[in-house]
Amino acid sequence: MMRINDDITLEDWELSESFHRSSGPGGQHVNKTSSAVELRFEAARSPNLTPAVKARLKRLAGRRWTKDGAVIVTSEAHRSQLMNRELAQEKLAELIRAALVVPKRRIKTKPTLGSKRRRLEGKKQRGEVKKLRGKVTGD
Repeated sequence: MMRINDDITLEDWELSESFHRSSGPGGQHVNKTSSAVELRFEAARSPNLTPAVKARLKRLAGRRWTKDGAVIVTSEAHRSQLMNRELAQEKLAELIRAALVVPKRRIKTKPTLGSKRRRLEGKKQRGEVKKLRGKVTGD
């Protein structure tokens, strides 16, 4: 069981881990041990997340979201399998916490009269500058 916040905990059946050889640090040791961790979270089937949170999670996860609705988080930063495991779990927790935040709705506003006037005045000045370029007549 993995705790995300006070309200949400992920059950063991929602998470699965697999280990494979890492391309990260470790020297010759890296060829012998499976220290990289791939953490798979069955997000689409999770009863703990609301549909809105799942939609935001899908957008945030990007390529890490699979066709069958799972989020795959990998970690191979450390030499130790245990540290990579903890890092992958923390990455997943941060991703879910980010999906829990409801974005603020943008309120459309109209430009003020003063800003419209300033814009048009700037355009006029720019036009005058451009008009003054060109051939000089020899008087």
